[in-house]
Amino acid sequence: MALLVENISFSYSGKKALDDVSFRINPGDCTFLLGPNGAGKSTLFSLITRLYDYRQGKISLCGFDVKKQTTKALAKLGVVFQQPTLDLDLSVMQNLRYHTALQGMARKQAKQRIQEELERLNMYERRFEKIRQLNGGHRRRVEIARALLHRPSLLLLDEPTVGLDVPSRQAIVEHVHQLASEQGLAVLWASHLIDEIESSDQLVILDKGIVKAQGGVDTVQKATQTTSINDAFFQLTQAGLAK
Repeated sequence: MALLVENISFSYSGKKALDDVSFRINPGDCTFLLGPNGAGKSTLFSLITRLYDYRQGKISLCGFDVKKQTTKALAKLGVVFQQPTLDLDLSVMQNLRYHTALQGMARKQAKQRIQEELERLNMYERRFEKIRQLNGGHRRRVEIARALLHRPSLLLLDEPTVGLDVPSRQAIVEHVHQLASEQGLAVLWASHLIDEIESSDQLVILDKGIVKAQGGVDTVQKATQTTSINDAFFQLTQAGLAK
């Protein structure tokens, strides 16, 4: 199992942000975390990555307790946050080499993995360009490449395609789904965009800190007696997703 979230609750100043949240993600699963603004998606990501601490419940990454075995657990994790985190004045290669150095990767291995990930994303020829010279879609590709350099078992994506044009979004969606199906990478993807979801994906629908539904696309639609993800989401949260 790549990720296990059990009975997680979390509050800010007495106001509950997550209420007894539980779900699991297996290797090869591409799971979309859906919810309106304020549903608790960002809070959940912050708990998984240990930006926040929790007192109730348990989170495990590949069998390692995030709270008790933090270093081993987080070593299994790759993250692409919604806000860009690349150094604009460094080249693509310099940004990625810095990450491999932080991971303690040998130079030869780092060079090989950087080339592999950039080639997968059709970015290798642009490895010496500074980040500020790249458009938003290409910057996101570099961030995804960086998140995969240490071969994580779980990839967290926090609305990575926000603000990108349609071709850039499609390229990233296809690439991530391919990684899940061909390499067994587990993915937890927070998104507001229905067209990023494929019929084979898993869903976790969160509203006001509570899991309203989870399971495959067909399972959630049958449970809500709807014929589309948008209708199921609206019924469960009384809010609409962007089409």
